Amino acid sequence: RSMQTNTACQLIVGWLHITKDDESGWLRVIAPIAGSPADQAGIPPQDRVITIDGVETLTLSLDEAAASLRGRPGSQVSLTLRRVDQADLRQVQLRRDRVTLNPVAASLKLTDGGQRVGYLRLSQFNSNATEAIAQAVASLAKQGAQGYILDLRNNPGGLLQAGIDIARLWLPQGTIVYTVNRQGILDSFEAYGPSLTDAPLVVLVNEGTASASEILAGALQDNHRAVLVGGVTFGKGLIQSLFDLSDGAGLAVTVARYEAPDHHDINQQGIHPDRLVSSVPLSPDTLATEADPQYQAALEVLGQSEAILAQAS
Repeated sequence: RSMQTNTACQLIVGWLHITKDDESGWLRVIAPIAGSPADQAGIPPQDRVITIDGVETLTLSLDEAAASLRGRPGSQVSLTLRRVDQADLRQVQLRRDRVTLNPVAASLKLTDGGQRVGYLRLSQFNSNATEAIAQAVASLAKQGAQGYILDLRNNPGGLLQAGIDIARLWLPQGTIVYTVNRQGILDSFEAYGPSLTDAPLVVLVNEGTASASEILAGALQDNHRAVLVGGVTFGKGLIQSLFDLSDGAGLAVTVARYEAPDHHDINQQGIHPDRLVSSVPLSPDTLATEADPQYQAALEVLGQSEAILAQAS
């Protein structure tokens, strides 16, 4: 039998979103899950996981690696990690724990110029994400939000349909994403309006922004609905059919890929922000504060928005 998946060879193990490098075979971190032990330990996107409890991930399938990471809450797992383009290895001890997944955190923030900005952090695309974003935008609008920052940093994706539906909350019309095979365009997803708000929007992205997050970011950028700030995204945009083989093995066959509305190939290229801003290590407490240069850049972009300037006058 076979089934479709919206992205190629990746798994969420409760507190870490992982994939296998096609070329090297090592396990790689797409992004830690917000609030998880991996997030609290400061494991960044793109780190290679060299060993799990002393076993080289080069010898493990993705499912085997995920099984090694899972375990009883309170138990420990030891990871050997290597940063991208660095030879040094480092050891991290993590205590497994249950993670409560709340996909949206929202707050109204006041800038030094007195502008009211609605800040929304979307950590993953689950079945509750669309409704949670819609409720948060409505609440922030009632509080007088003049513009919005949608934070997709370290969002590894999730349900494709949630990404499509959230794009429709922001877009009055336009193409959200194309699916393309070797013969050409198979299908497209469209926004048909109305949008929840036409207030200025800035989207924060980084190297941990992947899959459905990239589809959303690309749709908002290419339809000129939002300005993207941060780093180049992960680059995960293949559609695969998974086949179970008689010996218990599996076969993944790439059948199509996703393209942004301007026909930019997402896979392995990612989405390039309009304003490239380097990141710094951040704890949950310093996210979206003065210590967060990407967030500060997003505030600056919003402050230059003609719509906000018109409201201020």
